Amino acid sequence: MKETEIIYGRNALSEALKSGLALDTLYVQSGLKGLEWAVFAAREKGAVVKNVSSQKLDSLTDNARHGGVAATVCAMPYAELDELLDLAAEKSQSPFFIMADEIEDPHNLGAIIRTAEAAGAHGVIIPKRRSAQLSGTVANTSAGALSWIKVCRVTNLVDTIKELKKHNIWIYGADIQGQPYRQTDFSGGVCLIIGSEGKGLGRLVRENCDIIVSIDMHGKINSLNASVSAGILMYEVVRQKL
Repeated sequence: MKETEIIYGRNALSEALKSGLALDTLYVQSGLKGLEWAVFAAREKGAVVKNVSSQKLDSLTDNARHGGVAATVCAMPYAELDELLDLAAEKSQSPFFIMADEIEDPHNLGAIIRTAEAAGAHGVIIPKRRSAQLSGTVANTSAGALSWIKVCRVTNLVDTIKELKKHNIWIYGADIQGQPYRQTDFSGGVCLIIGSEGKGLGRLVRENCDIIVSIDMHGKINSLNASVSAGILMYEVVRQKL
């Protein structure tokens, strides 16, 4: 699989949309008329729409004739949140989700997805914006796990957190300023949130967590790679659920 699959040109895009191909992001040349149909169709399918310059489109398409429009294709289709909840119910298990709060490195996201699948999580939740999406790099880094675990893409993480709480799922945020993870009860429904590589948890996301957990550090540095932190915490959840 290529790192990023690009389609461009109005005819190619129209046929892709008719075929049901899952689009990740639609790039539309700013100020160009006659592309309203593409924007409407892409948004209806849940794709991110970005207005960009002609130069940006030239760069994306290697200076091909793009007609003012291009799109990246999802490596795998996204799931709905209800699908993740239904999967846990079908297995008669307490829900176990991983939420990635603006993880921008596709290698980190792929590694988190790989570990989540190995740990038996029922799904991974990512935001539409300011986050790596399901590209070829993510798929390759996941080492095939993307074919076996559902990934849900949502517009607003805080709204999603509030929805999960309605299903008696506890929200655990990973942060250096929190209670020790080994002293935390993960026995019920769990949504574990991993913050971005540089900033950690967003303010509103953090404020809506039920519990903040931390991993003790014994060296000179004070943080771990996001995917490593995710792996440690996921397997503590697994240990307590066995």
